[in-house]
Amino acid sequence: MMCEVMPTINEDTPISQRGSQSSGSDSDSHFEQLMVNMLDERDRLLDTLRETQESLGLAQQHLQDVIYDRDSLQRQLNSALPQDVE
Repeated sequence: MMCEVMPTINEDTPISQRGSQSSGSDSDSHFEQLMVNMLDERDRLLDTLRETQESLGLAQQHLQDVIYDRDSLQRQLNSALPQDVE
């Protein structure tokens, strides 16, 4: 989820000077906000990657268990069925 952060307003600066500084500080605050958003997005993606890797590991382990069970059942079935004698 993206959140909007408003730029800080320096309360010590007189109102008449704020207009002249706004173009420089606007681009600085825009760049700072862009960097914050990128870092937040990176953190979110890393969390998602970790969760996905963990889920993949669990799924692979479950697959190995199912393959083992299948092979075991196949061996039991083969030993219980009569063999074709030609």
